[in-house]
Amino acid sequence: QVQLVESGGGLVQPGGSLRLSCAASGSIRLLYTMGWYRQGPGKQRELVAEITSGNTNYADSVKGRFTISRDNAKNTLYLQMSTLKPEDTAVYYCMIHYSDYEYRSVKVWGQGTLVTVSS
Repeated sequence: QVQLVESGGGLVQPGGSLRLSCAASGSIRLLYTMGWYRQGPGKQRELVAEITSGNTNYADSVKGRFTISRDNAKNTLYLQMSTLKPEDTAVYYCMIHYSDYEYRSVKVWGQGTLVTVSS
């Protein structure tokens, strides 16, 4: 099974920027989707951004501020976050959805990385 390791979270002031990384390791027969989700205090987990076959999709709340990208050579997913707001404070999770070599549909989550936006 694929494993995901996230990094890049931390404390940043409002208006600042941060880049999250998610390194994937393991065998994938067919990649469906990779994405970033977040769960703020007292909130449900929500989609932030996802990338599928080169197409991207963003939550309305982050459009124009966040950019998702993928480096296939490094098997790494990124989330560049700019103009951060206090309401962006959350644990950010990386997710991968793929088909393995037994033709099973598999969804794996990273361990999460905390982003705190505060002055």
